[in-house]
Amino acid sequence: MQSEQFFNTLKLQNMRLSTVSFFLIVVSVQVMDAQSISCCKMSSVQEFATLGKDLSFVMMHEEPLPFTLFNPKGKTIHFSVESGPVGQGYYIAGKKDVYKWIFVIQEWWGLNDFIRNEADKLHEKTFPDYHILALDMYDGKVAATREEAASLMQEAKPERLENIIKGASILTGEKAKIATIGWCFGGAWSNKCAVLLGEKSSACVMYYGMPIKDEAQLTLIGAPVLGIFADKDGWITPAIVAEFKSKMEKLGKSIVVYGYDADHAFANPSNPKFNKVFAEDAWVKTIAFLKKYL
Repeated sequence: MQSEQFFNTLKLQNMRLSTVSFFLIVVSVQVMDAQSISCCKMSSVQEFATLGKDLSFVMMHEEPLPFTLFNPKGKTIHFSVESGPVGQGYYIAGKKDVYKWIFVIQEWWGLNDFIRNEADKLHEKTFPDYHILALDMYDGKVAATREEAASLMQEAKPERLENIIKGASILTGEKAKIATIGWCFGGAWSNKCAVLLGEKSSACVMYYGMPIKDEAQLTLIGAPVLGIFADKDGWITPAIVAEFKSKMEKLGKSIVVYGYDADHAFANPSNPKFNKVFAEDAWVKTIAFLKKYL
């Protein structure tokens, strides 16, 4: 009888030890996961790229309407890029030898004729004296379908994209002042340009791109920022925009934000759901902003 009681007591103790051990293992894994998330926190552009895996985000984008740019005002140029092949872009020379530039950054489709047309519009209608460069962030690749666009956005390496921007910055010369404008994927990278370009950055316009969330990065922004967002956007939500604006203001940064009662990509003419009224209003605000700061 005593022997039986002894073994029953031993089993109970082992069960208790196993329970405690299991609890400690679970807690340890949770702590390690939390540390991993904290240490490996994604940047805004990486976070935006992961949306390419979100089927609802991908399917929300309508296939771009066909468009061919006739009589383009610019030409393709190439420039050196650190640690990789040369970069390229669609360049329109300013009519005067000024140090003012506008970098135009593509949507997730790539540098297609719609983006070249936006560059032409900036040159013809408002800034004929400034140099305009639409950066080719996909090194010549252009998507015709949303599946291709999602794949290209995910495949684009942040280091390569940063080096393209830095290479383009070197091309402009030491005295240059650069404004940036981008949509969607390009909106996130326009915001990133405000960090990468340093004192050269004079204005940043971002259309419904994922904003930078890391305050350490935001402190490096010296240029004023204009954010154009869609209140019905299910990914770059009004809450994300409000947090971005709040952080910028807390850091003493210049920021203006407009939200439209529309969905993501409302300002893209190649989008069958293009909202002409909202897009024209946003463009007026964009031009006024660029004139003020560039």
